[in-house]
Order: sequence, then C-alpha cells, then structure tokens
Amino acid sequence: MKIDKQDLEWAAGQGLIDLEQVEPLWQALVEHRSDRPEPKTEGIRPQFNFANFAFYFGALIVICAMTWFMNLGWESFGGGGLFVLACIYALCFVLAGGTLWAGENTKIAGGLLYTIAVSMTPLAIYGLQRVTGFWQQSDTWGYRDFYTWIKGSWFLMELGTIISGLIALKYIRFPFLTAPIALSLYLMSMDITPLLFGGKEFDWGLRLLVSMWFGIACLIVAYLVDIRIRRRDGDFAFWLYLFGLMSFWFGLTLQGDSNEFQKFIYCLINLGLMILSVLLKRKVFIVFGAIGVFSYFGHLAYTIFQDAVLFPFALTVLGIFIIYLGVLYQRYSTRIETFLGDVLPDNIKQMLPRE
Repeated sequence: MKIDKQDLEWAAGQGLIDLEQVEPLWQALVEHRSDRPEPKTEGIRPQFNFANFAFYFGALIVICAMTWFMNLGWESFGGGGLFVLACIYALCFVLAGGTLWAGENTKIAGGLLYTIAVSMTPLAIYGLQRVTGFWQQSDTWGYRDFYTWIKGSWFLMELGTIISGLIALKYIRFPFLTAPIALSLYLMSMDITPLLFGGKEFDWGLRLLVSMWFGIACLIVAYLVDIRIRRRDGDFAFWLYLFGLMSFWFGLTLQGDSNEFQKFIYCLINLGLMILSVLLKRKVFIVFGAIGVFSYFGHLAYTIFQDAVLFPFALTVLGIFIIYLGVLYQRYSTRIETFLGDVLPDNIKQMLPRE
C-alpha cells in the first residue's frame, strides 16, 4: 500500500491522528524509506506496459512453437537429432538469458529466456529416450502428443522438467519459472496413475481420484511457498495454486454419479474454496469455487426444483443478500480486519500469507 502526505492529512481530518503529528510523521516515513534498501527482485515485478507485453507474448509464442505446435516433421530428426537440437536451443536461450538478466531493465526478458530453456527439457528427454531405446510406446506416439494425450510414458519428461525448473529457480529468482514446473505437476497428476496402480491406463475413476489428491498436495506446496516468500519479492506461488486447483477441482467435479448428500458436500467444498480466497488473498480460489457452487445450483434448478415456482425467487433473494454482505464488508472492511487481527491468535496469523 502506497501512502503520501495527503493520506496523513486526511487521517488528521478524520480525528485518527493529531494535525501536529502529520509533518513529523511524514518526515520520519521519508527518512525510513530512504534508509531501507529496495527488494532485489523489484526490477522484475511485472507491470502492464507494451515492453512487458511483448516479452511475455513473444516467450509464449516460442514455447508454443517448441511444444504445442511441434509437427510430425520433427520426428524425421530421430531421437538423437531431437536431443541435440533441444540441448542447442536450451544452451542458446540460457546464454542470451544470462546476458539480459545481468541488465537492470531487461531482467524480465532474461527470466523469460531461462523459462524457454526449461521448457526444452521434455523434448530433450524424449529424444534421449528414443535414442537409448527406453521409449516404451510405438512410433505412432510422438512428442506432439505430450500435451494432448494422457500416458504414463510421459512421466520422466515431466519429472525432468520439474527438476530443471527447480535448478533454474535456485539461481534465477524469476517467478514465471514456476509455470513449467506447475504445468508438469498438473500433467503428472494425470499420467502417474498407471505407474502407481499397475498399468490401469484407462481407469478414469482412479485417475480422477489420484488427480484430486495430487492437486491437494500441490496446493499445500503452493501454500508453503506463499507463507515463506513475500509477494512483493515475486509471486512464486501463483502457478502452483492455479494448476493445483485445476488438478483438484476437475478431479473432484468429474467424479461421476453421486447422491444428493455428496452433491451437497461438493457445494460446501466449493464454498470453502471461496472462503480460502479471502484468507489467502487469492482470486483463483473464488473462480473455481464460484463455478462449483453455480454448477450445484444448476443441478438443483434442473433436477430437484425443476417445477418449483419459488426457487428462482429464493436464489434472487440469496444473491441480493450476498451483495449486501459485500457492501457491508467494503464499508467496514478496515474495522473487520482490525477486529480479526485482534481476535485471531498469533500462531494463526503467522500461518496466513504475507503481502
């Protein structure tokens, strides 16, 4: 939160502080800010401008070109050729990234090039598997299927990407490096089932269960990252939260047939996600939670209360009441947060992420 002198004058006008305190308090804050060093990662915090848009958009194009849009023509290079090409690409991106990372105003571009280098890991491992004969699938399965089909054979590619991403993060503190790690964890949550349960490749019920618990584990990791690293130093937990939620929510939602009590529990879980969004200050939780709650309301409308005239009116009243609660919270948010800060034990407050 940024504060200027006018804010202090406003506080004096509201009777929160004495008018005589404004000037000495402002001077003390100015001296405190001048003595405090800026965070080391301040230069890589993303801002919405054309330069950063170009950096991220260009990086995504390169990543898609080297992953999602790989065509069958690349298979003609063979396993050895793919491995060598991936290593050359990665080396070039690392060297260019190191040059840009050393600059004061080009750290974002440098960090993105390091991220592109990490994204070359699956291709390198795939080529290495093919040239060593370790590839278990037939020739009909190629690298272009990695992002579209669920197969236990992709596990080593995902594991290698996670390891290379963690190594890069150890030396380059760039938050977007967590994106390929989180994506690989999400893909692994679907591909790991046949490895854990003896090759049950198409047991979707088991896959959904594994995906759900894998997502919970990923969310726990994201939470631990969130409480240990201040967000002003870079949001290293966002992508872990996003893909962890995807893995958990889809695994939970697609479970299939269930009775009304289980559907109600599903609604309560999604309400819990929405509450977590407030406690953790993460909007992504409220998105998934709201979709889940509305899907439950849709079930009620089209199945349980399909002939009930008053059901839409009841939902309308509920929605207006929730809006009213939001207005009250916005009006008294400072008092509410101050009250919660006084009521909550210190050990609970320490468990919440820090801004």
